[in-house]
Amino acid sequence: MDDRDAQAEAGREQQGTGVRSVRRALDILGLLSEDRPVITLREITEATGLAKTTALRLVQTLEESGLLWSHPVGYTAGPGLWRWAYLARSQWEVPRETRKVMRDLADRLGETVNLFVIRDLNRVCVAHEESPHPLRHVVDVGDEQPLWAGASSKVLLRDASETLLSRIAAASPHGEASADRLRTGAQEAAHRGYAVSSSEWDEGLTAVAVPVTSRTGKVIASLSVSGPSQRFPYEAVERFATDLTEAATLISAQGFSHPLNRSH
Repeated sequence: MDDRDAQAEAGREQQGTGVRSVRRALDILGLLSEDRPVITLREITEATGLAKTTALRLVQTLEESGLLWSHPVGYTAGPGLWRWAYLARSQWEVPRETRKVMRDLADRLGETVNLFVIRDLNRVCVAHEESPHPLRHVVDVGDEQPLWAGASSKVLLRDASETLLSRIAAASPHGEASADRLRTGAQEAAHRGYAVSSSEWDEGLTAVAVPVTSRTGKVIASLSVSGPSQRFPYEAVERFATDLTEAATLISAQGFSHPLNRSH
């Protein structure tokens, strides 16, 4: 993208497409993670496809707002994000006893353990405990993944309405006709007590998930273990499912809840 393209972009934004700028700014902030706490301007342009001048203008605005901070090799999270993070944490965080159950589980199984909840058409990771293996599946807290794929999705959709299933299907690469497949996957997971997925979202990744329920029995979260498919033979899947079920039962008994918990 050259300077003429950048000028055209700026012109369009000045003509009432400011929402696009907001979305692009959020995309830039979304590049920051635990594994990548500092991002360079080059990484921003490569990841977003923005012209260098456009990316620089957005970065400068984020700096002025305190959402980014200049770093010797790029940009990192600014104090504005710290304030928001503190506010979010003060409103709700995963209970300490839940994290202990997850940590014990990750140590025992040797794979990454994640806790997902539903947010609209996606599932959000609200807690994770990483595998001790160098080769492991990493999902950052706050990451969102679509509900049309994955073991956790099958578990979370057990109580989903037909309307929600239709919306998820319409937003998926498979189209509206895939609503029946989503329903069947959720029903099979409910009957079995756990769900399994292999390369449905990430190639070479296998996951096993079980439901975390409220005191009334409604599914409010999924507890899953995930890792490279070669470490998930049939015998391991069965063992993982058993251990996950015991852990989820304990978390449910502790009274787990979250702010996004609502009827769908």
